[in-house]
Formats: sequence, structure tokens, C-alpha cells
Amino acid sequence: MVYLKFASKPAFTVLLLLLSGTGLAQIAAGPVLEAAPIPPGLETVEFHSPAVDRRMKFDIVLPEAYYHSDERYPVLYLLHGVMQNYTIWGRNLGAAFYARNLNDMILVLPDGGNSWFINYASSAEGQTNNWEDHIIEDVIAYVDANFRTLARREGRAISGLSMGGFAAFSLGLRHPEMFISIGSTSGALAYARTSATAIRAGIDRKPAPRDPQRQARIDAADDLISAIIDIPGFSRQDERTPKGDVFETPEQAEAYDPFTIIYDVPRSQMPHIYMDSGTEDGLISLARELAQILMTNDVPFDYMQTRGGHNSEYWRRSIGHMMTIQHEVMRRALGNRP
Repeated sequence: MVYLKFASKPAFTVLLLLLSGTGLAQIAAGPVLEAAPIPPGLETVEFHSPAVDRRMKFDIVLPEAYYHSDERYPVLYLLHGVMQNYTIWGRNLGAAFYARNLNDMILVLPDGGNSWFINYASSAEGQTNNWEDHIIEDVIAYVDANFRTLARREGRAISGLSMGGFAAFSLGLRHPEMFISIGSTSGALAYARTSATAIRAGIDRKPAPRDPQRQARIDAADDLISAIIDIPGFSRQDERTPKGDVFETPEQAEAYDPFTIIYDVPRSQMPHIYMDSGTEDGLISLARELAQILMTNDVPFDYMQTRGGHNSEYWRRSIGHMMTIQHEVMRRALGNRP
């Protein structure tokens, strides 16, 4: 495993610099590849996922006493954003540090590429793109079968950032029997709703071709970051964007829309809900909109907003707050608090 050392910036920071154009001179000068510093307790697991019919990886952070006891632990599943991967939370954004500080919880960091963690309406080029099932059926089942987890609703939570925040809410509300808490930081919560509107309006939702300069920056980043991801056939951005259609009808999109499906969850099954966003993040309006819906319907939730944008600096600050609250929710649900 390797990472890039440019003025002590982690690899994902370098990726952001490349995409903005700032890091091209550094690339030209030649990157220095070094062994990645693995946070204490972090391991990488490789397994076959039938839902997507490919070898996949996830990082997992285990409590310090894990290999010296028979204790079982609650689990937080933490989902990444678009153009990120399974390594970002644990190695770059501080999640492993906070998990080890809590030290009585397992943290699982799955990979979903740029899939939005959705079962695609149709797949192309021989792919199988059931990314919801990858998390709900394959990753969780593998973790429960191979690690000492408290494999029930009270001992399981899910969260994510941006795309992963949308997915945590969507998957958590579609499967409320599986999660005691769902969380989002900087969540792109309107992804499915916007898709449904576009389909109804007949808008072509295929991404426009990138200009050559931006594509060159992405290719340069890919050359570096793909070595860190190191999943055969799923390391570069063109590979990590599934082939096919996410949604073919508005109804398919609405079935994943948190603003719609939250009304389908019985009050007795509603998971604990956590949201936060930076005040300089354009997506904060979505968090505020959902918070208003929850208040209007007397649904309990935790909400935080603080200064920050849609960037790694904000996420390094928000993750400790989100993780601490969800850890406390699980511990109380398990009867481990007064």
C-alpha cells in the first residue's frame, strides 16, 4: 500500500489539488511514493461480493482489546463520497482515530465506487451493479460472520459524507429493521429526488464530456490514487463509475429518496437520525429542509451546523461529533448506559 507525500498532505488532499489544477506542477516534479501509515487497529479486508460479482475491499478498525477478549461490539458503517474510496475515512479524515478513542466499537469502511450505493435499474457491459445489496447483504453479512459483532439492530449504525450521507439515509430508511441510527455529514440528500424530476422532464442525465484539461487532471490523479485503492478492475475513476442506468423511471428514483420514504417508516421503527453540514456548504439547504420535515412531524433527531464548506477540513471536524453521538445511541439501545 502506498500514499503520496507532498508537503505532508494526505493522498486524498493531493487528489483534490489535482482536480482543481493546483497540483499539476507537483506531479510534473515527480511524486514521492512511501508506505502508507496505517492507523492503529485498522485492517484491510478483501472478499468476493456476489451483489456486484467482483472482488471488493473494505477497511475495518478494531478496538484495542479485540484480539485479547471474547467481547462482542456494536458496528458503525461509514460510507464515502463521490470520487472517494474505502480508504478515505480511516486514513485521511480521522475516523480511525475517533474509533480508537471510543475503543468499544467496530468501524467498517466499505467501498461503493461512484454508485450512490443503489441497485441499478439496468447494468451494461456485463456488470452486476447491485450496490445497495453489496452493503446490506454482502458487507454486513461478511462482517457479522467474521468478526465479533453485536449482530442486531441495536448494535448497528450507518453514516456517510456527501454521496455517502444520501446513501446512509436512503439505505437506513429502506431497511430500518437493520439500523438503530443513521447519519449524514454534508449529505447530498436530494440526489434521488433530482433524478426523478429530471426523468419526468425528459432531461438527459448522462454527464457531459469533460474538457481535456480537467480530464488530464483526473487521469493524473488516477495514476496515483489507483495504486492506493488497489482493487482489480475497480481502482480508476472510469472503472469505479458503474455502467448502466441508476434509475429508468421516476418511481425507481423515489424509492430511494429520503424525503419520500421517510413517511413510509412506522414511528416505532424510525432509527435515530443525525445530520450536520457546514454553513458555507451549498448542500446545507437540504439538511435544513429535512430537519424542518422532522420537526413538523415530531420526529426526534440531532442536528449540527458549524462553519465550514464541502471539504476535508470540515469532515475531519464533523466526524468526531457524528461518531460520538451514534456510538452513544447504540450503547444506550444495548442497555449499556444508566
